[in-house]
Amino acid sequence: MSGLPDARTCPGLGEASDLKFPLGAKFREPLTEARFQQLFGDAEQESDLLSEPRWSRLCRQWRRLPGACSGPGAWRLLLARLPPLRWLPHYRWRAWLLGDAVAGVTVGIVHVPQGMAFALLTSVPPVFGLYTSFFPVLIYTLLGTGRHLSTGTFAVLSLMTGSAVERLVPEPLGGNLSEIEREQLDVQRVGAAAALAFGSGALMLGMFALQLGVLSTFLSEPVVKALTSGAALHVLVSQLPSLLGLPLPRQIGCFALFKTLAAVLTALPRSSPAELTISALSLALLVPVKELNVRFRDKLPTPIPGEIVMVLLASVLCFTSSLDTRYNVQIVGLLPGGFPQPRLPNLAELPRILVDSLPIALVAFAVSASLASIYADKYSYTIDSNQELLAHGVSNLISSLFSCFPNSATLATTSLLVDAGGNTQLAGLFSCIVVLSVLLWLGPFFYYLPKAVLACINISSMRQMFFQMQELPQLWRISRMDFAVWMVTWVAVVILSVDLGLAIGVVFSMMTVICRTQRVQCLALGLAEGTELYRPLRESHKLRKVPGLCILSYPAPLYFGTRGQFRRTLEQHLGLGEGGKEAPKTDGPPDAVAEPVRVVVLDCSGLTFADVAGAREVVQLASRCRDAGIHLLLAQCNASVLGTLTQAGLLNRVTPEQLFVSVQDAAAHALERLVRGQEQQEGNPGGAGLYSRSHETTGPKTCTVWV
Repeated sequence: MSGLPDARTCPGLGEASDLKFPLGAKFREPLTEARFQQLFGDAEQESDLLSEPRWSRLCRQWRRLPGACSGPGAWRLLLARLPPLRWLPHYRWRAWLLGDAVAGVTVGIVHVPQGMAFALLTSVPPVFGLYTSFFPVLIYTLLGTGRHLSTGTFAVLSLMTGSAVERLVPEPLGGNLSEIEREQLDVQRVGAAAALAFGSGALMLGMFALQLGVLSTFLSEPVVKALTSGAALHVLVSQLPSLLGLPLPRQIGCFALFKTLAAVLTALPRSSPAELTISALSLALLVPVKELNVRFRDKLPTPIPGEIVMVLLASVLCFTSSLDTRYNVQIVGLLPGGFPQPRLPNLAELPRILVDSLPIALVAFAVSASLASIYADKYSYTIDSNQELLAHGVSNLISSLFSCFPNSATLATTSLLVDAGGNTQLAGLFSCIVVLSVLLWLGPFFYYLPKAVLACINISSMRQMFFQMQELPQLWRISRMDFAVWMVTWVAVVILSVDLGLAIGVVFSMMTVICRTQRVQCLALGLAEGTELYRPLRESHKLRKVPGLCILSYPAPLYFGTRGQFRRTLEQHLGLGEGGKEAPKTDGPPDAVAEPVRVVVLDCSGLTFADVAGAREVVQLASRCRDAGIHLLLAQCNASVLGTLTQAGLLNRVTPEQLFVSVQDAAAHALERLVRGQEQQEGNPGGAGLYSRSHETTGPKTCTVWV
């Protein structure tokens, strides 16, 4: 470079390879992996690093684990499994207690009507929504790590559970059931919903035992948002019969949304004017209140409890006007006081419900984990994903014994908890007190509550999910692939069903990842003069490539799906074909004559993992390079990849001296090898070496160059 007149050069490699290095550069010997471990590795790793069997490494790591049976180990385990033991001693009573109390009471007031409303989505009597708003909240307070998370009934889970319950316990075709038959049907459906909660809780506990908290990452953000937005549309359509006072059977399975719309349009002339009026008035109150709470959240001391106000007004209106007897308005009826007797769900039904429990468990954990992570990042604390699995698994499992249906964190009440000033999980206890008071004493006040009001609460609670579609233009600008994942998931959820839409969204999301790895290209690297940096040659014509030396980077995992692409791209760059050596590919001008490759450096820093097929491909590459007279060097392999390659037999094809800690070290070794080879060809073994130290240079002493 013109700015480095006194820079050192690499003589002997021709005009195209007079590479210049920065002033004051410090040169050292190239470090192989084995040499690096001798200098900087642990004592246990200095010997047999590359050939140590994987089982012995696992045994060594196991011996390092602290004894779980010791006193300190047991205490650490108890602290990890009971989070209140960690945060309660540091609780700021004066600063946080009032905020937690106000937020808990506010959320508890919303839990009452919302729990009863979501029970209708689940196809069980309203009181079981109150049970689901009490027991899971209490259990999560003791086991959860999300300080700002509000658990309980969730519309998407209720919709999924209701569809499964309707399929497992269908209503008789006649439809005209007596009161006793209706009670028997409700008992069966409550048992099916509790069995689904038991199954999903058991699955989450199994995932916790296997430490599979990372599985939440398979439900990407576009998939979760498209799923909840599509499910919100299902909720809206499923509540239309209740809004209009139409006693229509619930549609389940694929195309349920369109079947429901067709049934509503057909039965529209039979709508109940009284229930239609109640629905219109309820929405006219609930929707503006929601907007006011959102727009003035910073100015309001606490959000306006529009739901509870609507419940009280509608109950008083129905009682004073006798709407249930005069106009046949459907009401909630008697809410049993106290708690149900704990009983184990029918275990004989578990094989039938496991297929439905799996997507419910995945959605419950994914939504809860993503919500907990959002607020943990916002308020600077950490979330243990595996502990969250334990908390939600135990919550669903134990609450199922009290006839609760599947539950998780909820979008609306979590946002409400934060806006109301909640600080810790202690707010959940105050929420439980509110629900408990309704179950023990205040239940009779909801006797005359019209079910149409509960349907309106269901619809108004979907506001936040519907507004997620506003993010689509930004998603289109950021990533077209994520936009496609969002749209495919949403269309599948709306047209087919929530369960199938979730499966299609996850599969399509994973396929996009696989397709991206398939499209990765192997990049030829060149040296930026005056630095030790290697960058793709296509990025700039100023990057230099040494004749006979090829430095390649493959920035993708190497597995059975990419081994073919890996083989083809390396054959092109190295000139390896089926019939022997060919003209190698060049990234220079089109009319440039490609030099035969004598040394190749494979940059493995982008290989995040390699499976058996990928490892064998590298071993075969080493054999083909050796047969073609090409010296293969591997650089910057992570420990996992290096272990897999070693077990696949790489050291039978190359020596440990061909494995380097960085591209710079491998390139330095390659240049020395090329210089020695050229000197031998010219008959001048005593000529200038690669790194001439005939004079001292001045300049900054902090730059270290490996070339």
